[in-house]
Amino acid sequence: MTSTYQVNPGGALSGNLTVPGDKSISHRALILAAIAEGNTTIQGFLQGEDTLATAEAFRKLGVRIDNDGDIVHVEGVGLNGLQQSSQPIDLGNSGTSARLMTGLLSGQSFDSELIGDESLMTRPMQRIVEPLRLMHANIQCSDSGTLPIRISGGSQLKGINYELPVASAQLKSCLLLAGLYADGTTTITENESTRDHTERMLATFAHPVTRDGNKISVKKAEKLIGTEIIIPADFSSAAFFIVAATITPDSDLLLKNVGVNPTRKAMLDIMKLMGADIELEDERELSGEPVANIHIKSSQLEGIDIPEELVPIAIDEFPAILIAAARASGVTRLTGAAELRVKESDRLQAMSDGFTAIGIQTDVTDDGIIVSGGEFNGGSVNSYADHRIAMAFAISGTVAKQPVTISNCDNVTTSFPGFVDIAKQAGININYA
Repeated sequence: MTSTYQVNPGGALSGNLTVPGDKSISHRALILAAIAEGNTTIQGFLQGEDTLATAEAFRKLGVRIDNDGDIVHVEGVGLNGLQQSSQPIDLGNSGTSARLMTGLLSGQSFDSELIGDESLMTRPMQRIVEPLRLMHANIQCSDSGTLPIRISGGSQLKGINYELPVASAQLKSCLLLAGLYADGTTTITENESTRDHTERMLATFAHPVTRDGNKISVKKAEKLIGTEIIIPADFSSAAFFIVAATITPDSDLLLKNVGVNPTRKAMLDIMKLMGADIELEDERELSGEPVANIHIKSSQLEGIDIPEELVPIAIDEFPAILIAAARASGVTRLTGAAELRVKESDRLQAMSDGFTAIGIQTDVTDDGIIVSGGEFNGGSVNSYADHRIAMAFAISGTVAKQPVTISNCDNVTTSFPGFVDIAKQAGININYA
């Protein structure tokens, strides 16, 4: 049964709020814990469908994982202790799982096949297959460059020097994980910064990554050591409440223990350029990751030309950012964001379609969108089964003239289980239709 949200206007956002754990960091903690020696405990693990798909994949590969809710216990099997799955590994809707697991499994002695749901089976995978082949992986994908991916085990990987053709933390992480099994050194050059959770997490498991300017290098690993991990609240999930509190009059909201990694928080810079009143409080570090409380007050926003250098770092937050742009005075222009077309949906077109439904004028370009700020009329929006599109238009309803109804919201649970309950706690008038 497909879930539908209805959001009625009115009600400021206030109080203290904690969103679930970071999805990207949860994936990486689980992956490295599985191939570490000894036990790892992960506190604050995101109980979302994407991360649970990663957990189930490792169970099929012979790793014991006990999940009691907030804390996950992993009995690591070591770098070479994974076992062949008796069936294809189904990663659901999770592109992160698919790309990172492909890198890891390319270095194993056994064969693997990776599949996913209907959406994931259409997403581009050629970008990881080609460099893995350069590392001597025996790997195949479909003729159209998608899942299924089939890996023949037993290849001895070789370290490579590789320049990322696109700004992609998933591609970088895929190659770093393969590099743990590759003779010599694997060096990746990124011309635009991407999130560095894998590098930080590897250091936490006692296998440091070196950085020289924009070159990131990893050597073949001898072992990883199990540890204790605390996952911060997910910045990408917090983004929806940052925007909601900014655009809703009389709001004053504190989001607690949010990860504010410099390679993730460009959205804050974009919002401040638009005039948002946002402050970081109690900045500190947990398990190698910067964390802070984020204090947001309602603000009057102005349209801007979003700096292209900030786009790759804020790529997951653009559905939320564009809601802010649609409430700003004047025009906001986003360029350099072609990557948004190959997410769970074509997010540029999906946002434009949603804006048309609620009375906002847009112009979609090949690599971006132009948004003319205005009033939200309310209306019916199709999320195209994309969790971030669904949550973005849910927050638009707080300031619409009439209710906003969003269909096909089932996949919100991939990244933000409990979204409706937490939104209600913040003061948003949201219900299932």
